[in-house]
Amino acid sequence: MGKKKRIQPPKIRSSLGQGRIAEPSAEKILNYDQSHPVFCLRYLQGGFDLEACDLRKQADFAKALWKRSKMTWREIWSADRHGLGAEKIARESIKAPIPIHITEDVNFFIALRFSGKAPMVGYRIRDIFHVIWLDPNFKLYDHG
Repeated sequence: MGKKKRIQPPKIRSSLGQGRIAEPSAEKILNYDQSHPVFCLRYLQGGFDLEACDLRKQADFAKALWKRSKMTWREIWSADRHGLGAEKIARESIKAPIPIHITEDVNFFIALRFSGKAPMVGYRIRDIFHVIWLDPNFKLYDHG
């Protein structure tokens, strides 16, 4: 009987060294409208967060983020505002308190739909969309 050969683990080849993860696209972004959105939930406000949503709407929220993560910001702005698109909401239309870190010079927010016409509302910096409010009960602003 011959000697058994052991399967060797694959060698990690990375310019960053072993154990590090590189961004899939490391090139410098010049136009963030051509990039895919990154979603930040750090500033979700109480009363307008995931706890304001039933399980179905929470699942819809996750699906909405996943679908949009495959789009560019340009594609989002071109899509129907009540579908996968976006719309601007004037600052003075917001009925909830605006977090202190959002300065007075911010005169509009962005609404993206996540469950039917229910919006997630926030702001964008570069390719990052900071979700501030989830509005499953349509109380954040007048939806007329």
